[in-house]
Order: sequence, then structure tokens, then C-alpha cells
Amino acid sequence: MTESDDKKPIVSRRKARKQAFEFLYGLSFEPAADERSLLRLFKRCPHDVAEGEDDAGHEFAWELVLGVWRNQRDIDATIVRFSKNWKISRIAKVELTILRLAVHEILSRPDIPLRVSLNEAIELSKRYGDENSRNFINGILDALAKAVDSGEFGIQKDL
Repeated sequence: MTESDDKKPIVSRRKARKQAFEFLYGLSFEPAADERSLLRLFKRCPHDVAEGEDDAGHEFAWELVLGVWRNQRDIDATIVRFSKNWKISRIAKVELTILRLAVHEILSRPDIPLRVSLNEAIELSKRYGDENSRNFINGILDALAKAVDSGEFGIQKDL
């Protein structure tokens, strides 16, 4: 395996997270009525993930979108729990979408180290949020990461 082969999954996943973020952000303005319409909308959106790459990135993006969509209520409860007195309705859509993606990934993908999920969320906040969003997102996700690391969620993840 060459060095470029080693980096390919990372690049695909980063692009997949970006694609999932953009799609979910759009849903915050026009929600999908059901899973079937969610899939139809997802298939219609541009997928730069798959350009010249394998389908793994595209599949990962769909996994993130579907996971966030299906588990949004539980994800939001987790965000509220670790956000110290913030209501979901007060969190800006960009930050909320990034948090939803990261919380879902942290809690549902034991194969992805915590630090990777946190770093990717911060990268999304640098790209789409303002300078304050990084600290806000990092604070919530750091508290969640500590709870996960302590075994509070019953999952084992590498830091």
C-alpha cells in the first residue's frame, strides 16, 4: 500500500463529513418528511465525494445523514446535556449541524477515535462557522468525549 492509498480513506471521510454537513444543514430549512424522501433528496444533491474515488466516502456520508436524521432527538438531548444551559433553539444552525454530526459519529462509530471526530468537527467549524463557534463546539464535544472515555456511555473508543 502506498502513502497515497493510506490517505485516501481520510480524504474520502473528510469530504463525506463535508457533504453530510451541507446536506443536513439544508434539511434544517426544509426537513425531509420521511426516510424515503430523505434518500431521494440525498441522491439528488451533488456528491463531490465520489469524483475519482471509491464509493466508501459516499456511503459514509449517507450513513452520517441517516444516523443523524433517525437519532436527532437523542442526539439533541446529548447536546443539551453537555452544552450547559443552552436550548437547541438557541444554537445557530451551522453549529447545531456540526454538533449533531459529531455526536452521532462519536456515539455510533467505535472504530473512529474520539480525537478524529473532535478534530473533524473543529475543521468543519473553521470552514462554516465563525471564530466563536470553534470554542463552543469544542467545549461541548470535549465534555462528551470525557464522558465517553470514562465509560459513561458504555462504549469503548480510543482517544
